Amino acid sequence: MSGASTPSGGPEPTDDEADRAAGAPDADSTDADITDADITDTDITDADPADVEGRVDADAGDADDDDDEVVPAPPRIPETAVEPGEVLFAESGGSWWVVAIGPILIGAVLAMEISGPGQVHWPVITIFGLIVIGFSVVQVFAARRHVSVELTETTLRQGTRTVALADIERIYPENNGAAPQKWESAPALGELHGVPRRRKGVGVELSTGAIAQAWARDVTRFRTELSEAHLAVRLGLPPRGSTE
Repeated sequence: MSGASTPSGGPEPTDDEADRAAGAPDADSTDADITDADITDTDITDADPADVEGRVDADAGDADDDDDEVVPAPPRIPETAVEPGEVLFAESGGSWWVVAIGPILIGAVLAMEISGPGQVHWPVITIFGLIVIGFSVVQVFAARRHVSVELTETTLRQGTRTVALADIERIYPENNGAAPQKWESAPALGELHGVPRRRKGVGVELSTGAIAQAWARDVTRFRTELSEAHLAVRLGLPPRGSTE
């Protein structure tokens, strides 16, 4: 029997011809279309990595510039040097003669050991002497650093901190009454919270409005010198020996 024929009498179409007639895409044409298509990924692949990175950094920098506002730095205030002038009052805070107590004690113990019937305990005496002398040195050094006072014509140093007399607005008078004054419970000037032992305070009001206590061992003379120096600063008098 002969092959099937179309209604028109021609040969029967093949499967590919039937698919093309039905509108199905050709495999060859589809691959060609995909190959020739404009794909952005190929542009990124073919581009220079340095150029791509530069564009990304530039975009990120523009975004940061838009988000962050540039705030100008505040103007720097120049520091004014204060000429201290002459020293009007000074207390060292501690005397080095205290260190001599250790050798005196060691000498007394050593004399007793030598004069006694027994032997001299040199290791014990040596260790005891080092401890006593070392403790005395540390104590005097700390006192001279943190409990010393120096008043000049323009400054007041209490311990390790210095206050300009121009920053003191008022010096309170001495309290001769029975009722305590407000300044007597104020903190002390310097790095110590309270007035050191064997010292007395002088009430002062600073330019910031805070109340504090200046302090010294000889508080009577200290108050007099402080009041006179403060008055001279308020009147605008230059330090003695100044070139102004």
